[in-house]
Amino acid sequence: MENRVSGLKGRLIAMNFLEFAVWGAYLTCMGNYLGRAGLGDSIAWFYAIQGIVSIFMPTIMGIVADRYMQPQRVFGLCHFLAGAAMLGCWWMGQSAGVGAEIPNKAAFIALYTMSVAFYMPTIALANTVAFTSLKQGGYDTVKDFPPIRVLGTVGFIATMWFVNCAVWQDGSFTFTFGENDCKFQYTYMQFFVSGLLSLLLCLYSFTLPQIPIERKPATSMMETFGLNAFKLFKTKKMALFFIFSALLGMSLQVTNGYAGPFITSFKGSADELIANSFAANNATLLTSISQISEALCILLIPFFLRRYGIKVVMLLSMLAWVFRFGFFGIGNPAMPGVTLFILSCIVYGVAFDFFNVSGAMFVDQECSPSVKASAQGLFMLMTNGIGATIGTLAAGAIVNRYCEWKDGYLQGDWQTCWFVFAGFALVVAVLFAIFFKYKHQKA
Repeated sequence: MENRVSGLKGRLIAMNFLEFAVWGAYLTCMGNYLGRAGLGDSIAWFYAIQGIVSIFMPTIMGIVADRYMQPQRVFGLCHFLAGAAMLGCWWMGQSAGVGAEIPNKAAFIALYTMSVAFYMPTIALANTVAFTSLKQGGYDTVKDFPPIRVLGTVGFIATMWFVNCAVWQDGSFTFTFGENDCKFQYTYMQFFVSGLLSLLLCLYSFTLPQIPIERKPATSMMETFGLNAFKLFKTKKMALFFIFSALLGMSLQVTNGYAGPFITSFKGSADELIANSFAANNATLLTSISQISEALCILLIPFFLRRYGIKVVMLLSMLAWVFRFGFFGIGNPAMPGVTLFILSCIVYGVAFDFFNVSGAMFVDQECSPSVKASAQGLFMLMTNGIGATIGTLAAGAIVNRYCEWKDGYLQGDWQTCWFVFAGFALVVAVLFAIFFKYKHQKA
Protein backbone atom coordinates (compact mmCIF):
# COMPACT_ATOMS: atom_id res chain seq x y z
CA MET A 1 0.00 0.00 0.00
CA GLU A 2 2.82 2.43 0.89
CA ASN A 3 4.57 1.88 -2.45
CA ARG A 4 1.31 2.36 -4.35
CA VAL A 5 0.60 5.60 -2.50
CA SER A 6 4.14 6.84 -3.07
CA GLY A 7 3.83 5.98 -6.77
CA LEU A 8 0.62 8.01 -7.02
CA LYS A 9 2.35 11.15 -5.80
CA GLY A 10 5.21 10.61 -8.23
CA ARG A 11 2.84 10.28 -11.18
CA LEU A 12 0.96 13.43 -10.21
CA ILE A 13 4.25 15.29 -9.80
CA ALA A 14 5.33 14.29 -13.32
CA MET A 15 1.94 15.36 -14.67
CA ASN A 16 2.20 18.81 -13.07
CA PHE A 17 5.83 19.25 -14.16
CA LEU A 18 4.97 18.63 -17.82
CA GLU A 19 1.67 20.53 -17.64
CA PHE A 20 3.34 23.82 -16.80
CA ALA A 21 6.53 23.17 -18.75
CA VAL A 22 4.31 23.29 -21.85
CA TRP A 23 3.12 26.79 -20.88
CA GLY A 24 6.44 28.11 -19.63
CA ALA A 25 8.12 27.52 -23.00
CA TYR A 26 6.37 30.53 -24.55
CA LEU A 27 4.14 32.39 -22.09
CA THR A 28 6.63 34.94 -20.77
CA CYS A 29 8.88 35.29 -23.83
CA MET A 30 6.39 35.18 -26.70
CA GLY A 31 6.08 38.97 -26.77
CA ASN A 32 9.67 39.54 -27.87
CA TYR A 33 9.25 37.08 -30.76
CA LEU A 34 5.93 38.57 -31.87
CA GLY A 35 7.51 42.03 -32.05
CA ARG A 36 10.06 40.79 -34.56
CA ALA A 37 7.55 38.67 -36.47
CA GLY A 38 5.44 41.70 -37.43
CA LEU A 39 2.85 41.10 -34.71
CA GLY A 40 4.08 43.53 -32.04
CA ASP A 41 0.88 45.58 -32.04
CA SER A 42 -1.12 42.41 -31.41
CA ILE A 43 0.70 41.14 -28.30
CA ALA A 44 -2.31 41.94 -26.11
CA TRP A 45 -4.55 39.93 -28.42
CA PHE A 46 -2.32 36.86 -28.22
CA TYR A 47 -2.68 36.87 -24.45
CA ALA A 48 -6.34 37.87 -24.63
CA ILE A 49 -7.00 34.84 -26.86
CA GLN A 50 -6.03 32.68 -23.89
CA GLY A 51 -8.69 34.49 -21.91
CA ILE A 52 -11.34 34.37 -24.64
CA VAL A 53 -11.07 30.59 -25.08
CA SER A 54 -11.04 30.21 -21.29
CA ILE A 55 -14.51 31.72 -21.20
CA PHE A 56 -16.02 28.55 -22.65
CA MET A 57 -13.43 25.81 -23.27
CA PRO A 58 -12.65 24.84 -19.63
CA THR A 59 -16.37 24.71 -18.89
CA ILE A 60 -17.10 22.56 -21.95
CA MET A 61 -14.24 20.19 -21.22
CA GLY A 62 -15.28 20.12 -17.56
CA ILE A 63 -18.77 19.06 -18.61
CA VAL A 64 -17.32 16.27 -20.75
CA ALA A 65 -15.07 15.15 -17.87
CA ASP A 66 -17.94 15.25 -15.36
CA ARG A 67 -20.45 13.28 -17.41
CA TYR A 68 -19.09 11.60 -20.53
CA MET A 69 -15.38 10.78 -20.47
CA GLN A 70 -12.86 10.14 -17.72
CA PRO A 71 -11.01 13.39 -16.83
CA GLN A 72 -7.55 11.96 -17.51
CA ARG A 73 -8.67 10.91 -21.01
CA VAL A 74 -10.06 14.37 -21.78
CA PHE A 75 -6.80 15.78 -20.43
CA GLY A 76 -4.75 13.68 -22.87
CA LEU A 77 -6.95 14.45 -25.87
CA CYS A 78 -6.71 18.19 -25.23
CA HIS A 79 -2.91 18.01 -25.06
CA PHE A 80 -2.73 16.11 -28.35
CA LEU A 81 -4.71 18.81 -30.17
CA ALA A 82 -2.90 21.65 -28.41
CA GLY A 83 0.53 20.20 -29.17
CA ALA A 84 -0.24 19.54 -32.84
CA ALA A 85 -1.45 23.13 -33.36
CA MET A 86 1.56 24.59 -31.53
CA LEU A 87 3.90 22.63 -33.78
CA GLY A 88 2.03 24.22 -36.66
CA CYS A 89 3.01 27.66 -35.31
CA TRP A 90 6.62 26.49 -35.12
CA TRP A 91 6.52 25.26 -38.72
CA MET A 92 5.17 28.61 -39.95
CA GLY A 93 7.86 30.51 -38.05
CA GLN A 94 10.58 28.24 -39.36
CA SER A 95 9.33 28.66 -42.92
CA ALA A 96 9.52 32.44 -42.56
CA GLY A 97 13.02 32.33 -41.06
CA VAL A 98 14.69 33.66 -37.90
CA GLY A 99 13.84 37.30 -37.26
CA ALA A 100 11.52 37.50 -40.29
CA GLU A 101 7.88 38.52 -40.37
CA ILE A 102 5.21 35.83 -40.59
CA PRO A 103 3.73 36.15 -44.11
CA ASN A 104 0.35 34.56 -43.31
CA LYS A 105 -0.48 36.14 -39.98
CA ALA A 106 -4.11 35.00 -39.99
CA ALA A 107 -3.14 31.32 -40.28
CA PHE A 108 -0.52 31.72 -37.55
CA ILE A 109 -3.06 33.29 -35.21
CA ALA A 110 -5.61 30.56 -36.05
CA LEU A 111 -3.15 27.78 -35.15
CA TYR A 112 -2.15 29.57 -31.95
CA THR A 113 -5.82 30.02 -31.04
CA MET A 114 -6.51 26.31 -31.53
CA SER A 115 -3.53 25.39 -29.40
CA VAL A 116 -4.45 27.54 -26.41
CA ALA A 117 -8.13 26.65 -26.80
CA PHE A 118 -7.28 23.06 -25.96
CA TYR A 119 -4.45 23.82 -23.54
CA MET A 120 -6.33 26.13 -21.16
CA PRO A 121 -8.89 23.47 -20.08
CA THR A 122 -6.05 21.14 -19.09
CA ILE A 123 -5.14 23.36 -16.13
CA ALA A 124 -8.52 22.75 -14.49
CA LEU A 125 -8.51 19.11 -15.61
CA ALA A 126 -5.09 18.59 -14.04
CA ASN A 127 -6.49 19.94 -10.76
CA THR A 128 -9.48 17.59 -11.02
CA VAL A 129 -7.26 14.57 -11.68
CA ALA A 130 -4.93 15.47 -8.82
CA PHE A 131 -7.62 16.26 -6.25
CA THR A 132 -9.69 13.16 -7.04
CA SER A 133 -6.67 10.84 -7.16
CA LEU A 134 -5.37 12.12 -3.84
CA LYS A 135 -8.73 11.61 -2.18
CA GLN A 136 -8.97 8.10 -3.60
CA GLY A 137 -5.55 7.45 -2.08
CA GLY A 138 -6.64 8.73 1.33
CA TYR A 139 -4.72 12.02 1.20
CA ASP A 140 -5.60 15.46 2.57
CA THR A 141 -5.68 17.75 -0.50
CA VAL A 142 -4.94 20.92 1.50
CA LYS A 143 -1.78 19.35 2.88
CA ASP A 144 -0.62 17.10 0.04
CA PHE A 145 -1.58 18.96 -3.14
CA PRO A 146 0.71 22.04 -2.81
CA PRO A 147 3.99 20.04 -2.74
CA ILE A 148 2.82 18.26 -5.90
CA ARG A 149 1.68 21.46 -7.60
CA VAL A 150 5.01 23.13 -6.84
CA LEU A 151 6.72 20.78 -9.29
CA GLY A 152 4.50 22.29 -11.97
CA THR A 153 6.16 25.63 -11.30
CA VAL A 154 9.56 23.95 -11.49
CA GLY A 155 8.60 22.68 -14.96
CA PHE A 156 7.54 26.19 -15.95
CA ILE A 157 10.90 27.57 -14.78
CA ALA A 158 12.86 24.84 -16.57
CA THR A 159 11.45 25.71 -19.99
CA MET A 160 11.72 29.46 -19.29
CA TRP A 161 15.45 29.06 -18.62
CA PHE A 162 15.92 26.86 -21.65
CA VAL A 163 14.24 29.31 -24.03
CA ASN A 164 16.06 32.30 -22.49
CA CYS A 165 19.52 30.74 -22.81
CA ALA A 166 19.09 28.82 -26.08
CA VAL A 167 20.23 30.91 -29.04
CA TRP A 168 19.04 29.36 -32.31
CA GLN A 169 21.15 30.18 -35.34
CA ASP A 170 22.15 28.41 -38.57
CA GLY A 171 20.19 25.25 -37.76
CA SER A 172 21.74 24.73 -34.31
CA PHE A 173 21.65 26.30 -30.90
CA THR A 174 24.07 27.35 -28.18
CA PHE A 175 23.54 28.46 -24.61
CA THR A 176 24.45 31.94 -23.47
CA PHE A 177 23.87 34.19 -20.48
CA GLY A 178 25.51 37.30 -21.90
CA GLU A 179 24.58 40.02 -24.33
CA ASN A 180 22.85 38.66 -27.42
CA ASP A 181 20.59 39.52 -30.32
CA CYS A 182 16.94 38.89 -29.40
CA LYS A 183 16.36 37.88 -33.02
CA PHE A 184 18.21 34.63 -32.31
CA GLN A 185 17.32 34.32 -28.63
CA TYR A 186 13.51 34.46 -28.71
CA THR A 187 12.50 32.59 -31.85
CA TYR A 188 9.76 30.29 -33.15
CA MET A 189 11.61 27.40 -31.47
CA GLN A 190 9.77 28.19 -28.24
CA PHE A 191 6.62 26.86 -29.95
CA PHE A 192 8.45 23.68 -30.94
CA VAL A 193 9.48 23.05 -27.33
CA SER A 194 5.92 23.64 -26.12
CA GLY A 195 4.29 21.48 -28.79
CA LEU A 196 6.67 18.59 -28.29
CA LEU A 197 6.12 18.56 -24.52
CA SER A 198 2.36 18.71 -25.02
CA LEU A 199 2.42 15.59 -27.19
CA LEU A 200 4.61 13.88 -24.59
CA LEU A 201 2.07 14.72 -21.90
CA CYS A 202 -0.69 13.32 -24.11
CA LEU A 203 1.09 9.95 -24.09
CA TYR A 204 1.77 10.20 -20.36
CA SER A 205 -1.92 10.78 -19.62
CA PHE A 206 -2.58 7.10 -20.37
CA THR A 207 -0.60 6.19 -17.24
CA LEU A 208 -2.60 8.45 -14.91
CA PRO A 209 -5.02 7.02 -12.30
CA GLN A 210 -8.51 6.11 -13.49
CA ILE A 211 -11.09 8.69 -12.40
CA PRO A 212 -14.62 7.27 -12.31
CA ILE A 213 -17.52 9.16 -13.89
CA GLU A 214 -20.63 9.68 -11.78
CA ARG A 215 -23.35 8.60 -14.21
CA LYS A 216 -26.51 9.90 -12.54
CA PRO A 217 -29.71 10.47 -14.54
CA ALA A 218 -30.20 14.10 -15.48
CA THR A 219 -33.28 15.72 -13.97
CA SER A 220 -33.12 19.09 -15.75
CA MET A 221 -31.66 20.78 -18.81
CA MET A 222 -29.01 22.42 -16.60
CA GLU A 223 -27.92 19.04 -15.30
CA THR A 224 -28.03 17.44 -18.74
CA PHE A 225 -25.45 19.88 -20.06
CA GLY A 226 -23.41 19.93 -16.86
CA LEU A 227 -24.21 23.57 -16.10
CA ASN A 228 -25.04 22.99 -12.44
CA ALA A 229 -21.85 24.77 -11.43
CA PHE A 230 -23.49 28.07 -12.42
CA LYS A 231 -25.98 27.54 -9.61
CA LEU A 232 -23.14 28.46 -7.28
CA PHE A 233 -23.93 32.09 -8.14
CA LYS A 234 -27.12 31.73 -6.13
CA THR A 235 -24.97 31.67 -3.00
CA LYS A 236 -23.79 35.19 -2.15
CA LYS A 237 -20.44 34.00 -0.84
CA MET A 238 -19.64 32.05 -3.99
CA ALA A 239 -21.05 34.74 -6.31
CA LEU A 240 -18.78 37.37 -4.75
CA PHE A 241 -15.88 34.94 -4.82
CA PHE A 242 -16.25 34.40 -8.57
CA ILE A 243 -16.83 38.11 -9.29
CA PHE A 244 -13.68 39.15 -7.46
CA SER A 245 -11.85 36.23 -9.06
CA ALA A 246 -12.65 37.82 -12.42
CA LEU A 247 -11.49 41.26 -11.23
CA LEU A 248 -8.26 39.86 -9.87
CA GLY A 249 -7.88 37.76 -13.01
CA MET A 250 -7.54 41.02 -14.95
CA SER A 251 -4.00 41.26 -13.58
CA LEU A 252 -2.92 37.71 -14.43
CA GLN A 253 -1.58 38.09 -17.96
CA VAL A 254 -0.33 41.69 -17.80
CA THR A 255 3.24 40.89 -16.78
CA ASN A 256 3.27 37.63 -18.75
CA GLY A 257 2.61 39.65 -21.87
CA TYR A 258 4.63 42.78 -21.18
CA ALA A 259 7.32 42.16 -18.57
CA GLY A 260 9.64 40.62 -21.19
CA PRO A 261 9.28 43.39 -23.80
CA PHE A 262 9.48 46.00 -21.00
CA ILE A 263 12.75 44.74 -19.53
CA THR A 264 14.23 44.01 -22.97
CA SER A 265 13.35 47.55 -24.10
CA PHE A 266 16.17 48.86 -21.92
CA LYS A 267 18.58 47.40 -24.47
CA GLY A 268 17.64 50.41 -26.58
CA SER A 269 18.68 52.84 -23.83
CA ALA A 270 21.32 55.47 -24.54
CA ASP A 271 22.88 54.60 -21.18
CA GLU A 272 25.35 51.79 -21.98
CA LEU A 273 25.34 50.58 -18.36
CA ILE A 274 21.61 49.92 -18.62
CA ALA A 275 21.65 48.68 -22.23
CA ASN A 276 24.42 46.15 -21.53
CA SER A 277 23.09 45.02 -18.14
CA PHE A 278 22.51 41.34 -17.46
CA ALA A 279 18.81 41.94 -16.77
CA ALA A 280 18.13 43.75 -20.05
CA ASN A 281 19.80 40.93 -21.99
CA ASN A 282 18.16 38.10 -20.04
CA ALA A 283 14.62 39.28 -19.38
CA THR A 284 13.12 35.78 -19.27
CA LEU A 285 15.83 34.55 -16.92
CA LEU A 286 15.23 37.50 -14.60
CA THR A 287 11.46 37.08 -14.58
CA SER A 288 11.88 33.38 -13.80
CA ILE A 289 12.55 34.58 -10.24
CA SER A 290 8.78 35.09 -10.22
CA GLN A 291 8.25 31.39 -10.77
CA ILE A 292 10.88 30.44 -8.19
CA SER A 293 9.02 32.60 -5.70
CA GLU A 294 5.79 30.97 -6.84
CA ALA A 295 7.23 27.53 -6.15
CA LEU A 296 8.17 28.51 -2.62
CA CYS A 297 4.92 30.33 -1.89
CA ILE A 298 2.84 27.31 -2.86
CA LEU A 299 4.29 25.54 0.16
CA LEU A 300 2.97 28.34 2.40
CA ILE A 301 -0.62 27.94 1.25
CA PRO A 302 -1.70 25.13 3.66
CA PHE A 303 -0.52 27.20 6.65
CA PHE A 304 -2.17 30.44 5.51
CA LEU A 305 -5.43 28.80 4.45
CA ARG A 306 -5.84 26.90 7.69
CA ARG A 307 -4.84 29.82 9.90
CA TYR A 308 -6.36 32.81 8.09
CA GLY A 309 -8.89 31.51 5.56
CA ILE A 310 -9.58 32.30 1.93
CA LYS A 311 -10.45 36.00 2.42
CA VAL A 312 -7.13 36.95 3.98
CA VAL A 313 -5.21 34.80 1.50
CA MET A 314 -6.88 36.42 -1.51
CA LEU A 315 -6.49 39.90 -0.02
CA LEU A 316 -2.77 39.28 0.35
CA SER A 317 -2.70 38.26 -3.29
CA MET A 318 -4.38 41.49 -4.38
CA LEU A 319 -1.99 43.65 -2.39
CA ALA A 320 0.94 41.70 -3.81
CA TRP A 321 -0.22 42.66 -7.32
CA VAL A 322 0.01 46.31 -6.29
CA PHE A 323 3.67 45.85 -5.38
CA ARG A 324 4.31 43.65 -8.43
CA PHE A 325 3.34 46.48 -10.78
CA GLY A 326 4.65 49.30 -8.61
CA PHE A 327 8.19 47.92 -8.35
CA PHE A 328 8.34 47.58 -12.15
CA GLY A 329 7.29 51.21 -12.41
CA ILE A 330 10.18 52.58 -10.36
CA GLY A 331 12.99 50.10 -11.18
CA ASN A 332 15.51 49.66 -13.99
CA PRO A 333 17.91 46.85 -15.07
CA ALA A 334 21.07 48.43 -13.61
CA MET A 335 22.10 48.57 -9.96
CA PRO A 336 20.47 49.55 -7.68
CA GLY A 337 17.25 49.74 -9.72
CA VAL A 338 17.38 46.06 -10.62
CA THR A 339 16.74 45.18 -6.98
CA LEU A 340 13.22 46.57 -7.44
CA PHE A 341 12.73 44.28 -10.41
CA ILE A 342 13.85 41.39 -8.24
CA LEU A 343 11.43 42.42 -5.47
CA SER A 344 8.65 42.59 -8.06
CA CYS A 345 9.44 39.02 -9.05
CA ILE A 346 9.53 37.86 -5.44
CA VAL A 347 6.08 39.24 -4.56
CA TYR A 348 4.68 37.62 -7.70
CA GLY A 349 4.71 34.29 -5.85
CA VAL A 350 2.18 35.62 -3.36
CA ALA A 351 0.22 37.46 -6.07
CA PHE A 352 -0.25 34.36 -8.22
CA ASP A 353 -0.33 31.41 -5.80
CA PHE A 354 -2.43 32.93 -3.05
CA PHE A 355 -5.10 33.47 -5.68
CA ASN A 356 -4.89 30.75 -8.33
CA VAL A 357 -3.90 27.73 -6.25
CA SER A 358 -5.83 28.70 -3.11
CA GLY A 359 -8.87 29.59 -5.21
CA ALA A 360 -8.87 26.16 -6.88
CA MET A 361 -8.62 24.49 -3.48
CA PHE A 362 -11.43 26.65 -2.10
CA VAL A 363 -13.68 25.69 -5.04
CA ASP A 364 -12.89 22.01 -4.48
CA GLN A 365 -13.84 22.28 -0.80
CA GLU A 366 -17.06 24.24 -1.35
CA CYS A 367 -18.55 22.18 -4.22
CA SER A 368 -20.29 18.81 -4.31
CA PRO A 369 -18.53 15.91 -6.09
CA SER A 370 -21.02 15.93 -8.99
CA VAL A 371 -19.91 19.39 -10.19
CA LYS A 372 -16.28 19.59 -9.11
CA ALA A 373 -14.81 19.48 -12.63
CA SER A 374 -17.44 21.92 -13.90
CA ALA A 375 -16.83 24.25 -10.95
CA GLN A 376 -13.09 24.23 -11.63
CA GLY A 377 -13.93 25.10 -15.22
CA LEU A 378 -16.13 27.95 -13.98
CA PHE A 379 -13.27 29.26 -11.84
CA MET A 380 -11.05 29.19 -14.92
CA LEU A 381 -13.78 30.96 -16.92
CA MET A 382 -13.95 33.84 -14.44
CA THR A 383 -10.20 34.21 -13.93
CA ASN A 384 -8.31 33.16 -17.05
CA GLY A 385 -11.41 33.75 -19.19
CA ILE A 386 -13.46 36.87 -18.55
CA GLY A 387 -10.99 38.54 -16.18
CA ALA A 388 -7.82 37.89 -18.14
CA THR A 389 -9.44 38.83 -21.47
CA ILE A 390 -10.69 42.21 -20.30
CA GLY A 391 -7.52 42.90 -18.33
CA THR A 392 -5.15 41.97 -21.13
CA LEU A 393 -6.96 44.00 -23.78
CA ALA A 394 -7.17 46.99 -21.44
CA ALA A 395 -3.47 46.65 -20.62
CA GLY A 396 -2.65 46.40 -24.32
CA ALA A 397 -4.58 49.59 -25.03
CA ILE A 398 -2.69 51.40 -22.27
CA VAL A 399 0.72 50.13 -23.41
CA ASN A 400 -0.01 50.97 -27.05
CA ARG A 401 -1.09 54.44 -25.91
CA TYR A 402 2.17 55.19 -24.11
CA CYS A 403 4.70 52.97 -25.93
CA GLU A 404 5.63 51.96 -29.48
CA TRP A 405 8.06 49.63 -31.23
CA LYS A 406 11.35 51.36 -32.16
CA ASP A 407 14.40 49.54 -33.53
CA GLY A 408 12.98 46.20 -32.41
CA TYR A 409 12.14 47.32 -28.85
CA LEU A 410 8.87 48.41 -27.25
CA GLN A 411 9.82 51.80 -25.81
CA GLY A 412 7.92 54.67 -24.19
CA ASP A 413 6.40 55.80 -20.90
CA TRP A 414 6.36 52.45 -19.15
CA GLN A 415 6.22 54.02 -15.69
CA THR A 416 2.74 55.42 -16.27
CA CYS A 417 1.55 52.03 -17.52
CA TRP A 418 2.76 50.18 -14.45
CA PHE A 419 1.29 52.77 -12.06
CA VAL A 420 -2.11 52.49 -13.75
CA PHE A 421 -2.02 48.72 -13.29
CA ALA A 422 -0.96 49.08 -9.64
CA GLY A 423 -3.79 51.55 -8.97
CA PHE A 424 -6.37 49.14 -10.37
CA ALA A 425 -5.12 46.28 -8.18
CA LEU A 426 -5.31 48.53 -5.11
CA VAL A 427 -8.94 49.47 -5.83
CA VAL A 428 -9.90 45.80 -6.23
CA ALA A 429 -8.20 44.95 -2.92
CA VAL A 430 -10.09 47.66 -1.03
CA LEU A 431 -13.45 46.62 -2.51
CA PHE A 432 -12.77 42.95 -1.74
CA ALA A 433 -11.92 43.73 1.88
CA ILE A 434 -15.23 45.59 2.23
CA PHE A 435 -17.70 43.38 0.41
CA PHE A 436 -16.48 39.76 0.65
CA LYS A 437 -17.77 38.34 3.93
CA TYR A 438 -16.25 35.07 5.04
CA LYS A 439 -15.94 33.79 8.57
CA HIS A 440 -13.00 31.50 8.85
CA GLN A 441 -12.87 28.71 11.39
CA LYS A 442 -9.34 27.62 12.21
CA ALA A 443 -8.65 23.96 11.59
